[in-house]
Amino acid sequence: MSALSTPARPQEHPDPPDAGDRHRLTVTGGLAALSLDAMASVAYGPEAIVVVLALAGGAGLGFTLPATLSIAALLGVLTLSYRQVIAAFPSGGGAYGVAKTYLGRRAGLVAGASLIVDYILNVAVSVAAGVAALTSAFPELLPYTVELCLAVLGVITAINLKGITNSARAFIAPASLYVGAIVVVIVVGLVRSEPAVYVEHAPHAVQTVGVLLLLKAFANGCASLTGVEAIANAVPSFKKPRVRRAQRAEVALGALLAVMLIGIALLIEKFKIVPVEGVTVLSQVTQASLGDGPLFYLVQFSTVVLLALAANTSFGGLPVLAHLLAKDNNVPHLFALRADRHVHRYGIAFLTIASALLLILARGEMNLLVPLFAIGVFVGFTLSQAGMVRHWLQDRPAGWRWRAALNGFGALLTFVAAIVVTISKFTEGGWLIVVMMPLVVAAMQWVNRSYTRIGERLELGKTPIPPRPRRSLVVVPVHAINRLTCEALAAALSLGDRVVAVNITHPEDEPEARRFVEDWERWHPDVELVQIFDAHRRLDVPLIEYITGVPDRHVFVLIAEIEPEHAWQRILQNQRGAVLAQALRRRSDAVVCRMRFRMTATARHHG
Repeated sequence: MSALSTPARPQEHPDPPDAGDRHRLTVTGGLAALSLDAMASVAYGPEAIVVVLALAGGAGLGFTLPATLSIAALLGVLTLSYRQVIAAFPSGGGAYGVAKTYLGRRAGLVAGASLIVDYILNVAVSVAAGVAALTSAFPELLPYTVELCLAVLGVITAINLKGITNSARAFIAPASLYVGAIVVVIVVGLVRSEPAVYVEHAPHAVQTVGVLLLLKAFANGCASLTGVEAIANAVPSFKKPRVRRAQRAEVALGALLAVMLIGIALLIEKFKIVPVEGVTVLSQVTQASLGDGPLFYLVQFSTVVLLALAANTSFGGLPVLAHLLAKDNNVPHLFALRADRHVHRYGIAFLTIASALLLILARGEMNLLVPLFAIGVFVGFTLSQAGMVRHWLQDRPAGWRWRAALNGFGALLTFVAAIVVTISKFTEGGWLIVVMMPLVVAAMQWVNRSYTRIGERLELGKTPIPPRPRRSLVVVPVHAINRLTCEALAAALSLGDRVVAVNITHPEDEPEARRFVEDWERWHPDVELVQIFDAHRRLDVPLIEYITGVPDRHVFVLIAEIEPEHAWQRILQNQRGAVLAQALRRRSDAVVCRMRFRMTATARHHG
């Protein structure tokens, strides 16, 4: 190796050049892996609008289509915006990257915190919604709700640990089935002159149609927009050319989602659908369009499956976001590690554990989780849009004025939506998100300050003086004369200029201690022996006191341990070495070396 060579940044299993591209996403794979959350929102987004507007009776339900069209317009703004975000930030990160670059580090942390919270909630809500649909069809499974939620979460986690390409392939079929089923519902329903199944409803007006009611309906319906940013967050997961593929996937998602939302809204107004307890709006629309035959159950089944799998959007987006946050020293660096299939396994593990805890605390009940949903995502939307306005004002490429106006309008809309959603959901559990996001930001700032202090101590960015050898003392704790002691002293003699063997014993064991010294002298290893008596039978404190009392500044402590031949034999060990090593690292400046002596057949034969 050349004297000027520098070590590469460590990775778990680095790929050969360009070999990892086969583990990345195509446009279709990107839609399947990163867009299930957004597409699944068709199952509850229109219903969220109708539930609010039904408070004003028939007059209020007449605003279902205008409210949906306004959401579709905002969807168009967000789609075009995130298409530009993908081009401006090909390394991913979405709202975090935009906010950090154009609005400052603190705004970036707020955007990152909002996305983290939303990704965790998306997993919990999606899994709970899928299991809720399953238990509605099979009530006997209701007592096992939490167990079913954790089982579904485990399956999705296992698929993602095999690589994002594998998850995309696994989800292409159910995603295609779901989209095809919804399109069939819309087309048949629009063509049908009368509903296939009549359901008599008599909504009663209890409110007038006012601005606040319409704003609340708009904000509720904006739950359909969650997940739109996931593709922009995970651009590095696409095959080359990554930007072009990600942009196509983003546009395809926007178009599909807009068609499905507007189509369902048209059918809601056409068939005069109103909320019914125990029956979803999408189910009523499907019945009116297709009847109660096999196609109805096919739509229901595909909806159940996609709701459960919609959690995969978070598994594609959060690990990439955590990777970027780790590179900026905002979360622990282990989140930046990737496996050989471009799997951010620590990000996946964090998402799984956090979502599992949330599902357990909420007992798998979707209605306890939904009020927490969609608040954080609008904060990210607003910061992303505002950041892109700054981007156009600074760079001023061709057409920058209309682009800045588009993003500015989008920022205004998402800001209003964020305020309305937060206020309307505050007493229903939204307060928890309002409290949680600042705590996440504070935690990331603490991590960043910690890394800054470490960097100052390590003098990062400065060229240190050339290293010079210095005299060192190697201390070897010993308690018996055997092959392990011999190997430890041989290693110590290779490490340092001076080696001292330290034997710690109890005053009551003086006869044994005397025999140990006699055996040592007969053995005559040419190594100095220091014997320390401790009345409390401690190992760590006497050794630490000895180390701190020696004049040598550079001290090694070599702890010899047996590495058993079989894993089960670890229970036979006394763990003395681990306890001693932990105490030395915590309470001294000595360099701790743990030498493993393998109990293999070769070692036994050699002995």
